[in-house]
Amino acid sequence: MPDATIDSEPRGRVRLPASTRSPWWELTRRVLLAAGILVFTVCLVYFDRPGYHDNNDPTGRVSLVDSIYYTTVTLSTTGYGDITPAADHSRLINAFIITPLRIAFLVLLIGTTLEVLATQGREMFRVARWRKKMDEHVVVVGYGTKGRSAVQTLVSNGIDRESIVVVDPSSTALGEAHADGIAVVTGDATRREVLRRAGVGAAKQVIITTDRDDSTVLSTLNARQLNPDAYIVAAVREADNVQLVRQSGADAVVTSSDAVGRMIGLSSLSPTLGEVMEDLLSYGEGLEVAERDLLVPEVGKQPQALPDQVIAVVRDGQVHRYFDPAVTQLVRGDRLIVVRPAEELPWAPRPGTHGETSTTEEDD
Repeated sequence: MPDATIDSEPRGRVRLPASTRSPWWELTRRVLLAAGILVFTVCLVYFDRPGYHDNNDPTGRVSLVDSIYYTTVTLSTTGYGDITPAADHSRLINAFIITPLRIAFLVLLIGTTLEVLATQGREMFRVARWRKKMDEHVVVVGYGTKGRSAVQTLVSNGIDRESIVVVDPSSTALGEAHADGIAVVTGDATRREVLRRAGVGAAKQVIITTDRDDSTVLSTLNARQLNPDAYIVAAVREADNVQLVRQSGADAVVTSSDAVGRMIGLSSLSPTLGEVMEDLLSYGEGLEVAERDLLVPEVGKQPQALPDQVIAVVRDGQVHRYFDPAVTQLVRGDRLIVVRPAEELPWAPRPGTHGETSTTEEDD
């Protein structure tokens, strides 16, 4: 469950996933325990007051105020000696009940202070170490359905969870990201300072999946200004905003509503075609769409002649369909977009599927 204190914390703070409770929650719990020990001891002394003697009172009687006074000086180990247990059973109660309570009381006070300081120190150290390691990482803005799916795809294809940072103002998203082992910066991504805390300036990729297109535009603008070289992918709800988001600095824009509409249309026209498209978009089973290097034995061949089902060729940064005359013969440096079985993993980092050497490895 997300921490109940999240909403009261400063926005833009980096929070790393951890299984421990909040130190302030622990502090409150321990203060209540200490208060409980005090109250219990006061009641114990008061109900056993005939067994105690007050040297400052001519009658020697112990009142409720005396019980409170005796408890505080006893548990704090001050012990002035003006009120003492006189009866044997009162001394035994002091030896076997009040003395352990005194030890527990001191442990609570000293241990709480040390733990709060140590926890804060550890958290500061973890954040500082995390910032030093954050280079060429991936920043995901928004951890809703689209953001979680994007992170899951990245992790499933070899991206380390520690190299992913989520930016989201929601406490619910924070709890879910922490449960998934992802670091979170709480705050609004339309604010440049929040993105700066997430290390956008050193990020390799920025994925923006906000719920509002205007927020997507502002987040894209800020991310591009902080990092001119990052590859930015943004999702928009309306197709009319695609060009605006591109002008804001996005390298790729995905229209979520149009994509869903096309899938629904395909499924209604041809259920089998819709099933195949869903298979291609689903990770981990059936078929996968993948990008790989061109292998040395494949240089000079036609895309249709390769073992993998080639659907596009990337040459000099341009995407060509497999039937394009410009890529009739494959050359060194080409990259292939292929369809192949999902069990052949990982699909992105590996050169090929048949054990050949890639062009880069051959040159080395």
